Amino acid sequence: MHLSLEQSTQLCSLLADESRLRLLLLLEAHELSVAELTEITGLAQSRVSTHLSRLKRAALVQDKRVGAAALYSASANGGDAQALWALLRGQIDDRQARLDRERAEEVIRARKHGQTWAESVAGRMELHYSPGRTWEATARAVIGLHEFGDALDLACGDGVLAELIAGHARSVTCVDISATVIDAAQKRLAAYANVRFCQADMHALPLADAGFDHIFAMHALSYSRQPQKMLAEAARLLRPGGRLVVATLNAHRHEEAMRAYDHVNLGLAPDKLRKLLSAAGLQVEQCGVTSREPRPPYFEVVTALARRP
Repeated sequence: MHLSLEQSTQLCSLLADESRLRLLLLLEAHELSVAELTEITGLAQSRVSTHLSRLKRAALVQDKRVGAAALYSASANGGDAQALWALLRGQIDDRQARLDRERAEEVIRARKHGQTWAESVAGRMELHYSPGRTWEATARAVIGLHEFGDALDLACGDGVLAELIAGHARSVTCVDISATVIDAAQKRLAAYANVRFCQADMHALPLADAGFDHIFAMHALSYSRQPQKMLAEAARLLRPGGRLVVATLNAHRHEEAMRAYDHVNLGLAPDKLRKLLSAAGLQVEQCGVTSREPRPPYFEVVTALARRP
């Protein structure tokens, strides 16, 4: 992001108002009308309208007509303002913002007008809480449909994925370069006799060729300066017919926002990932953007499935 002094001043001025930040936080989670925003925040309706107008000009907010009303929501195309907001957003943890979210939920519930819960959130259901309806619960419900044989979890972190698949695999090997996270994974997975751990660099692993039926690289590529080398290593370790599962961020420009997570690259576009997988000698079965986060900066996730011939 390269800005003139005037542009920088304008952006800082835009995001230097507490009320505008409250509105942005609310509109990341819900589509709301001016009247609803007024009810939630206690701000004057004229003030809310003025703030929304400024945020809309900066492309941080968008609106759509629903009957006679206009519903506002956060926009995905905020340009320079989006990048600055993403950086600021990651640092906000405020009591007033939490109260606003609670009031927003009350307003949404009151909006239903005799509809069922599902009808009231149709089209945005994945963004709303419902008891027991989480991605983890869904994954645990369907994971038993598959057997993973001997599995390898690259950049395993503290073992969340390994815990999910351990009961459906002959063995799981967890690899990470950090002794701290390996120790945490060992504690998490202490009850599983079929899980082993390896503290090593995922680009050069002390593991025998063709030892695994499934290899998972779930966001491992975000920590690789040599993705082609890491993918070639994964291909070496797969048995014939074995599969590599990859999830990584799509190419993006939010370098500052990712520093807090120690990412060493700015993601991989699907075409680039497909080429790297093919260059590693793997047959690409699928590769593309499979999800998009609902909050700025709207990171996209690329997933790929590739098989060793």
